[in-house]
Amino acid sequence: MGFLMVGVLVVFIPLLLGQRKYAVIGFCLLALVLGILRLEISQFNEASDQVRKLNDAPEKITLIGQIISEPDIRDNSQRLKIKISKTESIVLVTIQRYPEYHYLDVVEVTGKLKTPGVFEGFNYQQYLQKEGIYSVMDFPLVELIEENHHYTPTTFLYEKILWLKHRLSEPLNTHFSGPDSAIMQGIVFGNDKNMSDGLKEQFRITGLSHVTAVSGSNIVILISLFMSALLALGFWRSQAFYGSVILIWLYIIMIGLPVSGIRAAIMGSVALLAQHVGRQNTGTRVLVLTACLMLLQNPLLLLYDIGFQLSFLASLGILHAKPLIDYYFKIIFKERFKSFLDIISVTFAAQIFTLPIIVYNFGQISVIAPITNILVLPMIPLLTIIGFAVSLVGIMWNVTGFIISLPAVLLLAYFTKILGIFSQPWAVMTLENISFGWIGIYYIVLAIVIWRLAKYQRQNFVQ
Repeated sequence: MGFLMVGVLVVFIPLLLGQRKYAVIGFCLLALVLGILRLEISQFNEASDQVRKLNDAPEKITLIGQIISEPDIRDNSQRLKIKISKTESIVLVTIQRYPEYHYLDVVEVTGKLKTPGVFEGFNYQQYLQKEGIYSVMDFPLVELIEENHHYTPTTFLYEKILWLKHRLSEPLNTHFSGPDSAIMQGIVFGNDKNMSDGLKEQFRITGLSHVTAVSGSNIVILISLFMSALLALGFWRSQAFYGSVILIWLYIIMIGLPVSGIRAAIMGSVALLAQHVGRQNTGTRVLVLTACLMLLQNPLLLLYDIGFQLSFLASLGILHAKPLIDYYFKIIFKERFKSFLDIISVTFAAQIFTLPIIVYNFGQISVIAPITNILVLPMIPLLTIIGFAVSLVGIMWNVTGFIISLPAVLLLAYFTKILGIFSQPWAVMTLENISFGWIGIYYIVLAIVIWRLAKYQRQNFVQ
């Protein structure tokens, strides 16, 4: 509390004396103190969680609660987020694939509570901690208590969105087979759970995993791809901007409003707004403010949510690196291949800024990712549009949906060929035990390079 009072005084006293630069230091100190305070509140909530205190006990316990999100269905299992009725604690329960349960069902589970562990370098406990989940239960006895849902306006709307998502997914499974179906599900709905392990490995090796996942960089790149596609179709820049924002939020609604997608869409929309008005510096401030508001709601995102980190950095890349890449592309290529080069600049800008985080967390980097992204990304907007068209039309007219799907079959044949050619062992470089200090050095050097290039560009523009 003492630091908080000092922060407030350091802000207001310089403002009263007209010393604004010292007030900025005070604001930074105040923000730091508030951030620490918010983190401590989050840690207190975890420590006081009633169900967490029962973790790792030798006896089985019985809990009753409601499923609060869409069940995560895998090949042989499903995962349910259950809010316990009496304590408001959330438990992640893994059960058999059948019978199926649904959002808002009330269930009784009997089994052993466990603390999430660490598996092969992946800290599952921290991954769940950011979502307020401190306990897991594997394959308990489950009994359905109630499936007559009691709605609030929010839960009613969310359930209808999930229903629409499932209905739209059915035509993709009907008109595409094997890996094509899984790829289209990933591109259109961000659902890569139906992919085989071999196919996921191909995407990882080729550096294309972001294409089929609701990740920060995926959403940010997709927004800019929509922008480029609309400009290529002849829309004015202002029309393309508003159209891209509308399309990305329709996309987020269609895929079931995942939290990671919402965060990435907010940041991507902010980056696109800054790019639209031509104010990178203002856009950076708004982006940082957006990130601060998200962290105020959940401070653990900064520490444990890789998607949050990637979406923030990808947005920064589009704000600051993309204009520079566009500038040099214009010098080299003049006005030729503008739409295609815009896609490349978006991708490179996002990947330059997110590369260290990817390497630090996953220990590997695809050395051929720039090539595969150039070969594949230009078709992603078209596959997305065709996928949505097949989903919408296929619900009502099965034959028409099949006809619309035919161009996508050809594009997917090319896509899978690229995956097959480039998913070779030599295409991945392993970088284990990367020190966090190297990440800091990378971003310091990157900031200096961006600043110098931007300064050089401005000088040439003035001349």
